[in-house]
Amino acid sequence: MIFFIFLASLYMGWSMGANDAANCVGADIGSGVIKLKHGIFITCFFSFLGAIILGSHVIKTIGKGVVPLNLLPPEKTNLIALMALLGASIWVTIASYKKFPVSTSHSIVGAVAGGGLAFHTIVKWEKIGQIVICWVLTPFGSAIMAMLIYPLIRIIFATRIVKKYEKPLIIFLIHATSAYLAFSWGANDVANATGILIGTGRVSSELAAFIGGIAITIGVITWGYKVIETVGFKIVHLTPLMTIAIEIAASLNIHLYTLLGIPVSTSHSIVGAIWGVGLLHGIKAVNFKLAKDITIAWAITPLISGIITYTGLKIILLFI
Repeated sequence: MIFFIFLASLYMGWSMGANDAANCVGADIGSGVIKLKHGIFITCFFSFLGAIILGSHVIKTIGKGVVPLNLLPPEKTNLIALMALLGASIWVTIASYKKFPVSTSHSIVGAVAGGGLAFHTIVKWEKIGQIVICWVLTPFGSAIMAMLIYPLIRIIFATRIVKKYEKPLIIFLIHATSAYLAFSWGANDVANATGILIGTGRVSSELAAFIGGIAITIGVITWGYKVIETVGFKIVHLTPLMTIAIEIAASLNIHLYTLLGIPVSTSHSIVGAIWGVGLLHGIKAVNFKLAKDITIAWAITPLISGIITYTGLKIILLFI
């Protein structure tokens, strides 16, 4: 059983890499400064570093904070862990195929809660409520920060000294901010793939972070380009300066929640920042039809993942 949970955890990590790579470099590629292969390399390297350096903070929340898996009988813990990982991964894979940047954090939290309900065990609704509040605040926080940072960056780049070195400075800043964003993403989201492994009591948080980092890297390399197209090219037409502001805002937002041990959505953070900068250029600059579709996908993600997990466990229980 532990072997199958391990495989499901790798699958979840892969699906995360496929969907969330866009959050780290989609804006860079959309602005025309970084090529796809360079963006994928930056994402893989720095998300892996983030996972192994800071990943343990949020891993403990996913593994024990939603449903106390460590306190349940081993057979229940193992079944919830397996089906929650599969339920979350299946939905994220479908979303990636459809090129929607959904939240893997939403997916795994909804799936674990669905598993707890299927077994009529403790579900920490107060903790889930706190997480949901942070989910709602995440895009707004990023949008506000981006709207404050972007004008400041434009002022700095309008000065005579900076204008002289504008092109190399832009290239450096975009590489640096995308690296920071990838690091923050790896630190926060690796828990979505491996937090449940902690709940089984068989793996340390450090080893789980290492395993998750590898799985995420494989997902980025093999399927990451799909959602990159949506984030980089279809929401707002991005310029290099817009990209720098977006990535600084999103990174700071995610880093803060990571230090607090709260699993938030990198997708919410980066898309919220894109909307914030887009609105500074006027309402018409934002693709509101796509914004509506992305918001709906965000809202239904925990519900669908929870239903898949709940239904799967109920079917399994009929044969036990």
